[in-house]
Amino acid sequence: MTDILSPAERSKRMSRIRSKDTRPELVLRKILHGLGLRYRLHSIRLPGKPDLIFPRYNVVVFVHGCFWHRHAECNIATTPKSNTPFWLEKFEKNVERDIRVRSQLENLGWRVFVVWECELASTKKAQATAERLNGWIRDDEKS
Repeated sequence: MTDILSPAERSKRMSRIRSKDTRPELVLRKILHGLGLRYRLHSIRLPGKPDLIFPRYNVVVFVHGCFWHRHAECNIATTPKSNTPFWLEKFEKNVERDIRVRSQLENLGWRVFVVWECELASTKKAQATAERLNGWIRDDEKS
């Protein structure tokens, strides 16, 4: 199937895809803040510039888009029909980078959590995900 957009239109559309302050990230931040968690954002001092950093708990959180980061068995993680070799290579590099960054952060003593875009798709799912994450983040506090 050919692209219905011209190269210029496709470029414009792709340029609008944000790497930070995405809708799923903002939803999660709002709920976690409401649960009393305070965080830092996108620290360039840490590998991979995590979306949320909880220094008090030595925790970082990435909010991954299912399409870009290849969420296993997720409907959003489709592979485009046109220019497929390009996309497969792109996705493979993204996944390899995610694994490398996670390993680097863990070696520095951080606990790393990933929240997927589809886990924040509805208000109910977002609330449940944030509450589960809140429990994981504060886990060491209970000990």
